[in-house]
Amino acid sequence: MSTSLYGAQLLTTIPEGHLAIIPLDSMSEFGKRIDSYITLWRKERMAQSLTLHTLGDSYLSDSYIVPAKTPRFGSGEAKGEVTASVRGDDVYILVDVCNYSKTYRIGRYTNVKSPDDHFQDLKRVISAVRATARRINVIMPYLYEGRQMKRDGRESLDCADALQELVQLGVSMIITFDAHDARVQNAIPLSGFEVMQASYQFIKAILRSAPDLPVDKDHLMVVSPDEGGMRRAIYMANVLGVDMGTFYQRHDYSIVNEKGSHPVVANQFLGSEVAGKNIIIVDDMISSGETVIRTAELLRERGAKDIYICATFGMFTRGFEAFDKAYKEGVFTRIFTTNLIYQQPELLKKKYYTNCDMTKFVALIIDTLNHDSSISMYLDPVDRIRAVLEKHKKGIPI
Repeated sequence: MSTSLYGAQLLTTIPEGHLAIIPLDSMSEFGKRIDSYITLWRKERMAQSLTLHTLGDSYLSDSYIVPAKTPRFGSGEAKGEVTASVRGDDVYILVDVCNYSKTYRIGRYTNVKSPDDHFQDLKRVISAVRATARRINVIMPYLYEGRQMKRDGRESLDCADALQELVQLGVSMIITFDAHDARVQNAIPLSGFEVMQASYQFIKAILRSAPDLPVDKDHLMVVSPDEGGMRRAIYMANVLGVDMGTFYQRHDYSIVNEKGSHPVVANQFLGSEVAGKNIIIVDDMISSGETVIRTAELLRERGAKDIYICATFGMFTRGFEAFDKAYKEGVFTRIFTTNLIYQQPELLKKKYYTNCDMTKFVALIIDTLNHDSSISMYLDPVDRIRAVLEKHKKGIPI
């Protein structure tokens, strides 16, 4: 296997189950790109391996996608339908619960699919294949109800309930990205649950957009907008070899605003001096954008230079007006998010935006797991990041 094409470990194990990829309509294009990568890799691998060559059509295929549908009845009810056999297959179902571009009809009305709708469609497809599939894996980049992962008072515990539902339906492994709080996996302690990060892709994208960026503690710092996101900021700062800082948000707990949260009354920065340094702000998501924009403004007030905003999930729930204004005023330099969730076409046209493509990374995970090989190098990509940094240091294009 050519490492230049595959870009990963050489897989020599023989898969016990034929690979079947089921991208729901929320990730149909993403799934097609994954399929093209795996098809290409396996053709080359099979040509170089006599052991795999003996497997024939059970290993090599023109496409590993199994079509699935979730049609609606006139009442709005639905069903899950898989149009090809998955008997004995190693099934990977992809779903984007944040894809609000998908709709369905009820009578004369058109409804936008909510996260609840996408999750129900996922369960329907699982039900359609669970009797015959060898193993069912779910790839859900944005963890359904991941922001409701703990209980404060008389509240529902939606994320834990959802994970338990999937396990009860027969799911062996759940793969997600940058979970709001990965401790929610304690709800299913006997089942597979992996949380991936996009740190490697963010670092590559930043260094490509700023090839002259000095990566050392005198010129660069990683900042978390709040104490809740310190874990991912600490990781990125450590692999880059730079300092890390965070903002402590002091809330007024006597007030509950219209969003059900407590207003922030003060932001206190915890970290070394930021004046004259370039900053990487790293967070799990951009929702309205208030937090990251305010964080960038506070850093600018402290004398920061270029500010790069990285978030795994770019939702931009209130549009782009605030970001356009902030960019025009020089508040930040560039924004990086992934294509793990639906991206508004308008976002892709913004001159301050960079899309970090995750299709190859997800394809590597699926291909490796199907071979029952270790994905440790993807869970902690420190070696891959260091290789990129070494190229950057030597002035080699990334």
